[in-house]
Amino acid sequence: MNKNYFKRTLAAFLAITLFFTLFLPFQQVDAASEPVSINAKAAILVEASTGTILYGKNIDEKLPIASMAKIMTEYLVLEALDKGKIKNDQTYTPSDYVYKISQKRDLSNVPLRKDGTYSVHELFEAMSIYSANGAAIALAEIVAGSETNFVKMMNEKAQELGLKNTEFINATGLENKDLQGMHPEGTSTDSENKMSARDMAKLSQRLLKDYPGVLEVASVPKKVFREGTDDKINMPNWNWMLKGLLFEYEGVDGLKTGSTSSAGSCFTATAERNGMRVISVVMNAEGSDLHTARFQETKKMLDYAYNNFTVQEVFQANYAVKDQSVLPVVKGKEKEVKIHSKDALKLVVRNGEEKAYTAKVNIDDKKLTENKELTAPLKKNEKVGTMTVEYTGKGDKLSFLDGDKGMQTDIVTEKAVEKANWFVLTMRSIGGFFAGIWNGITDTVKGWF
Repeated sequence: MNKNYFKRTLAAFLAITLFFTLFLPFQQVDAASEPVSINAKAAILVEASTGTILYGKNIDEKLPIASMAKIMTEYLVLEALDKGKIKNDQTYTPSDYVYKISQKRDLSNVPLRKDGTYSVHELFEAMSIYSANGAAIALAEIVAGSETNFVKMMNEKAQELGLKNTEFINATGLENKDLQGMHPEGTSTDSENKMSARDMAKLSQRLLKDYPGVLEVASVPKKVFREGTDDKINMPNWNWMLKGLLFEYEGVDGLKTGSTSSAGSCFTATAERNGMRVISVVMNAEGSDLHTARFQETKKMLDYAYNNFTVQEVFQANYAVKDQSVLPVVKGKEKEVKIHSKDALKLVVRNGEEKAYTAKVNIDDKKLTENKELTAPLKKNEKVGTMTVEYTGKGDKLSFLDGDKGMQTDIVTEKAVEKANWFVLTMRSIGGFFAGIWNGITDTVKGWF
């Protein structure tokens, strides 16, 4: 072998080795910086009270959601109950459609008698605990008269809640092809409910906020449908992370699983520990066993949440920002007023970053005169602006389901300021006039010397 060729080859090899030695570690650091690796097509982890996103993967792609669609069905049923449109003890006799679907045991169902009568409450339990599809359609008919009308309500509510990547086509989450040609009007046989992970988290957040009592049913690990009758049937909860079940996880008390051939293994979970409630969503989870993959991936996210974050009161109520705690007032009995935050501001904080936040006051320009003054009269606790918070830590800034609204609170006046009477205002004007003259004389005299 030519010695020069050998030397050139060796030099090239050493250069390439040096290159990868120097730069490969940085690539490895980037990979390691990923907080948690979730084997799913899409996933999201959210702190419920603030809407803070702790982890996200492909969160805005619209994907099949299977029986997680029943979360919207639950919302609309609970809303109808809350508004008095239906009652828990109201009874229902199955339509032909509901009867036929409820007999399909290859789907999740409690068989309903064609001439039977069932209460709204027991149908809701069957849907929420056992994911009973016939029961879900029955509830849709009770609330809206037909599943077709109910689907319209589902999509209207989605728009109202700001769900931008959502499409409902039935009340169950089944693929329409499983509905034996009886699927809602205006939908096609090959259609399926679809949502993004972000939208699923937002819907779940609203369900828990507006109707927290849903967890009384969602947290039941097992129940007997129509216990004490010939129609009794065991209803194990498909959420295997509930207390006493196979993948029990401390604090998990909801919410809904889902699985179809196109949606894969899906799960929207919620758990509460140490005063912090989180919501997680996994869509089309991957693993050696698709029945358990959704729980394994959910556990990763819940562990990540509770091992790394807490909800803390970063700024207390009535907090006054240094050098931004007073505003001048015109036409008032007092010439200035103190301002402070109206409410305490709670944020999700990474461990060790309790002081990684600064506050800034932003006064509403519409409240100010050209001279940047407030105008009397002013009420106590009158809103004059907002206090925004900036993250100054070294990690990535956390985002929110609905923008940065969770990083601000109102700025209000500490006390009322009455408008001064005409005599005081007149004397101030006169005083201001002579003060102007005096200042002019003083400036002129200074100029002489």
